[in-house]
Amino acid sequence: MTEFTDALTAMARNSAWANHRLLSVCCKLSQDEFTAERTGFFPSLKDTLNHNLQVDCFYIDALEGNPMGPAARELPPEETAPALMTAQCKWDQRLIVFCEALMPQDLQSAVRLVRGADVQVDRADRVLLHLFEHQIHHRGQAHAMLSATSVAPPQLDEFFLAGDLPLRTKEFKAMGWESDKLWP
Repeated sequence: MTEFTDALTAMARNSAWANHRLLSVCCKLSQDEFTAERTGFFPSLKDTLNHNLQVDCFYIDALEGNPMGPAARELPPEETAPALMTAQCKWDQRLIVFCEALMPQDLQSAVRLVRGADVQVDRADRVLLHLFEHQIHHRGQAHAMLSATSVAPPQLDEFFLAGDLPLRTKEFKAMGWESDKLWP
């Protein structure tokens, strides 16, 4: 392992934790609030978070060497926050497993991104960084949308500092993680 592969694993865990926090709050919403039209790139929490899931499916599948391609856009959306949370958790775990297995030589391996008739080829490290940025971007939009609901948006920016780990022990335990084993 290298510091960079360790950092990518930490980013994958951070993404899973942020999704867990965000979707846990969304599960407290009524179905009407979850699907209500809101201001954002996608018109609702449901649509925004399903988009994040579909893009995760697209990139994670490609990173694993099984490019799903445009079929990712055709995946049926999850209709409820609990169903979306279950599906997102599965893909988050796949991303963590992928990152944990990364060896330094894997970072520059070619990833095939099937985009209709076109196939884009890029390095694994760049695809991962792009995926993390995409997730952060849309989670931020969902976070802002939550401000107009009956539940407060969760804080999503306390993960990497060692001093914050004791604050997250209960959540990590609920996710099946042991806080003392998160960092190399």
